Amino acid sequence: MGALLPLSRESVSRTTLPGTVGAPAAARAFVRTTLTGPGAAAALGPRPLRDRLTEDAVLLVSELVTNAVLHAGTEIEVICRLQAGHPGVVVEVTDLHPASAVYGGQDTGRRGRGLQLMGALADSWGVTYHRTRKAVWFRLDAAQEELGPAAVPADTVGGEVRFAKALAPAAPARQRDSSGGWVDRGGPSFLAEASELLAGQLDENMVAALAGQLLVPRLADWCAVWLSTEGERLRLCRVWHSDERRNDSLRLSLENHPPPTGLDPSGTPWPWPEPADSRGAGGAALAFPLLAQGRSHGVLLLGRAGVPQLTEGVARLSGDVSRRVAQAVATARRYTRQATISRALQRRQLPTSLAHIPGVETAIVYEPHGEGQTVGGDFYDLFPMGGRRWCFLLGDVCGSDPEAMSVTGLARHLVRLLAREGHGVESVLGRLNQALVEEGAEAVAVGGEQARPRFLSLLYGELEPDPATGSAHCTLASAGHPLPLRLTGDGSVVAAGSSQMLLGIDESAEFHADTFDLELGETLLCVTDGVTERRSGNRQLDDDDGLADILRGCAGLGAKAVAERVRRAAHDFGPEPIDDDLAVLVLEAVPVQRLGLAARL
Repeated sequence: MGALLPLSRESVSRTTLPGTVGAPAAARAFVRTTLTGPGAAAALGPRPLRDRLTEDAVLLVSELVTNAVLHAGTEIEVICRLQAGHPGVVVEVTDLHPASAVYGGQDTGRRGRGLQLMGALADSWGVTYHRTRKAVWFRLDAAQEELGPAAVPADTVGGEVRFAKALAPAAPARQRDSSGGWVDRGGPSFLAEASELLAGQLDENMVAALAGQLLVPRLADWCAVWLSTEGERLRLCRVWHSDERRNDSLRLSLENHPPPTGLDPSGTPWPWPEPADSRGAGGAALAFPLLAQGRSHGVLLLGRAGVPQLTEGVARLSGDVSRRVAQAVATARRYTRQATISRALQRRQLPTSLAHIPGVETAIVYEPHGEGQTVGGDFYDLFPMGGRRWCFLLGDVCGSDPEAMSVTGLARHLVRLLAREGHGVESVLGRLNQALVEEGAEAVAVGGEQARPRFLSLLYGELEPDPATGSAHCTLASAGHPLPLRLTGDGSVVAAGSSQMLLGIDESAEFHADTFDLELGETLLCVTDGVTERRSGNRQLDDDDGLADILRGCAGLGAKAVAERVRRAAHDFGPEPIDDDLAVLVLEAVPVQRLGLAARL
């Protein structure tokens, strides 16, 4: 990928790609990176507008590069031009085969849809022939994209719908006659592309929206989708009419007449909704059950005005689409169920709240790295033991996959159980280490060498506040974990504790605890390696005592402010997003009166 070249009125970025099957994906990544970079805001406007232009540009460049690979087969150059003076983006795809034709038009099943999509999405486009190369370009204008809310149809959802609308434009009149000629010629290509589009959706409402956009106006003048609920009732999810002004009246008519059960999979005739089409002369409608995986997920209904019945070809193709819609809905629902179960299980891995410790202010920052996860390999806890003692821990399981999360839950709950049975800090670490070693050996015995044992770093300690002095006596041990740092009253920072072996490696390992008094006004900072090993190039945040320097600058701040300062420093340390779980636990010895005032505020 080439560098962004600053010019007087425009910024240009370019990349050269080989004419191979990997070129379209590389072109998409290049355009997305360019249009979401720091210099794109001035040329493309606010975030929502910039996101929409980016999705359109990525789609179009993918089609053009695919065409170039198929029909030219030469090296390909992609150029992006951002113009602040004339807000928008110009993308150019160049190949080294000037004699090859630029395909478009109706024969898209074999030749792609690059020019068809450009005609639907681009503000302008063209082809420039040179002696040794050929360039196809398009322009997306930011100013032309600034539409108010009223200009966006209510049933339009996301960039995929805009793609569907471009993919399935209205068939010419000569192709919509009763002979069904278009169905025979273009139906297979349309069905294949519809299948690909639907297969990528993991939200059932998006599937319903795409179904309407795919069918109207290619196969029907209007379409409606009901989806079944948990109680097996039907909910009218989407209504789409070729005349968008009639969506509301069509919806009202259909809501008063829900579909019956026992519909024929090949299509059941449906009474024409006269109130919704009072300006027309009636027509024909068919309802298809959305059957997949042995159950009904809803009903798809479509209608065409001015005909006594839908042709056999249209009914057959509509039935094929309905089966793909049903499968997409079933897949989306399965994904949603799995995601819901995953979130519920993840919520059990962490405490719902931190215990209140008289005389100690606490704060936690927790950011799992995995996409869609609420829990990663890092975990924390703070719980009462009775007798004016509290226990705290901060741990990190090797990895951040579901197996790591399962160890997270095991470790946290086992520590609570051992502590409440009267085991001290050293005994808790020893017994947890033994349990992890045994767990790892069993995993290898069952799954073989690929089932590697899980190692765990853990900082575990006990606090016993002294109301008379305002200090808190602390006993802690660090097993392979970044050592906690203590900010003293004079502003100096010292390590609290000593490094010891990771848990889960050696069954015979012994652990010892360190003790000290956290004096009034002092702060104890505990972090995982997502903070200390945060990278910027070849440097880590904790190189040359970087974390200690950050804590030293927090003198006078409360626990919550310290935690936020450390979190912000980790994010700001490098230009790239953080690529690991991040957890920060802060304990500060404060007067009891201050905690009472904070609670009242």
